[in-house]
Amino acid sequence: MDLIIILFAQYFIPEPYIWTYLKRLILMSPKAKLGQTTPQPIKQFKEWLAEAKKSEPVNHNAMTLATTDLNGRPSARMVLLKDVDNKGFIFYTNLGSRKASNLSINPHAALCFYWKSLAKQVRVEGKIEQVSDADADLYFASRPRLSQLGAWASKQSQVLDEPMILERRVAKFMAEFNVGNIPRPEFWTGFRVRPGCIEFWKEEAFRMHDRTLYTLNDDCSEWVMSKLYP
Repeated sequence: MDLIIILFAQYFIPEPYIWTYLKRLILMSPKAKLGQTTPQPIKQFKEWLAEAKKSEPVNHNAMTLATTDLNGRPSARMVLLKDVDNKGFIFYTNLGSRKASNLSINPHAALCFYWKSLAKQVRVEGKIEQVSDADADLYFASRPRLSQLGAWASKQSQVLDEPMILERRVAKFMAEFNVGNIPRPEFWTGFRVRPGCIEFWKEEAFRMHDRTLYTLNDDCSEWVMSKLYP
């Protein structure tokens, strides 16, 4: 059947796209799958992220974070990925924020990275856990001083009656921490999304997008790869 498709592809697919189509046909064939090595989605993500760093002008590590509240109503916002390793994807926030409140109710989240310059996206779904105090302290200490003061001053997601209130709070903590290191607030920390599945999406012509899904097996010991229809 594959041979018949290849023979007739030239009559149905415009010439500029025929080789893209044939390449996809080969990659998705059962024979191609047999020769694949052990799936390493975290390694692949790091490679894509490195590509994005070269092609995206601003915040190549930006991602959509989706959470749900007590009634299952979703909310999403853009945050910055601060670290990624085999354990998962890490971001930081105020524990008084809406996202932190949602995560305390439902410790599951979804992430989506999209890099327009690469025509690629990555979707992640998984359980949430807080990072250790030591890791949070280490990252907080690496932030610019004004960002550290902002973390103390901001009552994140609460109503701000007027901008001057925030400015006065920044001035207050600037005076309080005038000399020496600024400690991390107890209400500010990091979360790790421990992925249960990771999908890599690459845009292709005629909506024949390339989708590869990695899912952890039942005992979380290895990743299982599958291809998805676009």
